[in-house]
Amino acid sequence: NQSIVFTDKSTSYVDIADFVELHVMEKSSKETTKETLKWVHIAISNAKRNLLGNYHKIKRKYLQLYLNEFVYKLNRRYFGEKLFDRLIIANITGLGK
Repeated sequence: NQSIVFTDKSTSYVDIADFVELHVMEKSSKETTKETLKWVHIAISNAKRNLLGNYHKIKRKYLQLYLNEFVYKLNRRYFGEKLFDRLIIANITGLGK
């Protein structure tokens, strides 16, 4: 598994290359930014608000763990009442490992 991050050429991304195997930067057009990246920007904003609201101070050492937790919750937000059943299946089949 190779970790690849695609970003626009914003200067706000500090040292991403230190955390991933490949960092691909591409300048976005207005159309790309408005349409394609709309939900990416929303997810990033939600992640920042979630991390700052819950942890107040984030250490670089644990950043990936914080992001993993956010993505885990984001991916399961629509499971609703099926969440328990999915957890049972994941544990029985070994997917939870």
